[in-house]
Amino acid sequence: MIVRLTQAAEADLEGIGDWIAQDNPLRAAAFVAELRDACSTLAQLPEGYALIPRYERTGVHRRVYGNYLIFHRISDDGIEVLHVLHGARDYEAILFPGG
Repeated sequence: MIVRLTQAAEADLEGIGDWIAQDNPLRAAAFVAELRDACSTLAQLPEGYALIPRYERTGVHRRVYGNYLIFHRISDDGIEVLHVLHGARDYEAILFPGG
């Protein structure tokens, strides 16, 4: 299965890297690479991650990676990574505005 990152997910990764780079530029690059790898491994078991509680009908799954959450949706032609967000953020407001 092909894994594609949306523009929003790419922007999330860039923001995560920028945030970490303020204190540790080398770790920022390595950690963003780890997150990208975690996204790519979704292809191995895309349905192995829980659907978002209360929003199951949307088909959005959540993978935990450290303190971060990788949100993805499965379609006939692959996996779409919607967002990569820190777990402390209000992800429901970001993923499901007007909820």
